[in-house]
Amino acid sequence: MKSARILIVDDEPGIRSSLSGVLQDEGFAVHAVESGEACLEELARLAYDLVLLDVWLPGIDGLEVLDRIEDGARAARPAVIMISGHGSIETAVRATKRGAFDFLEKPLTIDKVMVVVNNALAQRRLRLELRELKEAGRGRLEIIGDSVPIKALRQQIKLMAATNGRVLIYGESGVGKELVAHAIHAQSLRADGPFVEVNCAAIPEDAIESELFGNHPGKAGKFEKAHGGTLFLDEVGDMSLKTQAKVLRALDEQRIEPVGSAGPLQVDVRVIASTNKNLSDEISRGNFREDLFYRLNVIPFAVPPLRERTGDISALAAHFLDEFTTAYGRKAKELTPEAIEVLQAHSWPGNVRELRNLMERMVIMYPQVRIDGRHIPLHVARRAAESEQQQFATLHEVRQAAERDYILRKLDETGGNVSRTAELLGLERSNLYKKMRALGIAPRDAG
Repeated sequence: MKSARILIVDDEPGIRSSLSGVLQDEGFAVHAVESGEACLEELARLAYDLVLLDVWLPGIDGLEVLDRIEDGARAARPAVIMISGHGSIETAVRATKRGAFDFLEKPLTIDKVMVVVNNALAQRRLRLELRELKEAGRGRLEIIGDSVPIKALRQQIKLMAATNGRVLIYGESGVGKELVAHAIHAQSLRADGPFVEVNCAAIPEDAIESELFGNHPGKAGKFEKAHGGTLFLDEVGDMSLKTQAKVLRALDEQRIEPVGSAGPLQVDVRVIASTNKNLSDEISRGNFREDLFYRLNVIPFAVPPLRERTGDISALAAHFLDEFTTAYGRKAKELTPEAIEVLQAHSWPGNVRELRNLMERMVIMYPQVRIDGRHIPLHVARRAAESEQQQFATLHEVRQAAERDYILRKLDETGGNVSRTAELLGLERSNLYKKMRALGIAPRDAG
């Protein structure tokens, strides 16, 4: 990183001159100032990769300057190395706790300075690369769709993510509960902390306690790994009553006791859980603890099945096609209107996961740029045709299904505005609310 820009801050002209000469000889772009005030002015004027900052300065001292640099919290803030001729362990500890990379004592040696400078620049480069990767990851976590329920879901995430409240996500298998959990974490105050996932349905009963709480010595559990971040308990409804009791205690006390350990460990974890089950029914059957349910269900989220947001299918399918054509190095593909009609008529029992898998298959199996209805696998096309000719037990069921579909389409057209939808349907607002309740449509009035 020889082209890095370095700022030297020291009130001794000899130090400024000697450090500048050494670093310039190494190929760095160097500027030197004599005070904390001048340092802050220079950082406001120009971006630097590294600051060599004396602790003892006239006016604003080095530790206060360090605090102001760190408080700026810019993604590309410079690394800071503190320098002092009156060094002490206490000052060094204070500096590193406040965000300094390292602490150098005068008199300085060229070898020591260069080792610390190169290490500080390398760590900063890694920090920036990690942030870029996280930002790229957050782009992949985008919740696709403009339907009323998806708009409402995104708004709920925006409002609730920054809190530490526990979240319980409801939804059928394949709807994207994990994606919602990731999105909540990415928009939370813990976004820079770990996101740790455990699939409660996939871990054998005799192993889940060790998986969650650890097995010391040697193995950290998921709670410990998620310290300072988010723990996602996927399909929490499949957890045994014995494990539920221990999770409840961990949530109440914010501490865990690893298997084989001498004592408890304190943890700071936000828990997000998900389930595809009706937990009220599971509580009635004695399969789920009511007290744990109330601990987890602080902020409930409901992710709608794909069949209830068919207007999003076109955008989702295009997104997955782009994803897989990039991943497999294929030419960009597009769906014809006929293909989209077939996809929208399908019932999607596997939800978004089924659609994603289908688009991957399209990319792998078909070289054509345009994917037509005839390219859609026969089982999808057949189910789509059958869904258009559903057999209902009574005429009343046919009418209800048609009314529900029509109201949902009009709600989509108005962006969820119930008043405007009522006008389009020629109904009183109160009558539309009654009809929506009768048809199981949640009112989400956007205006």
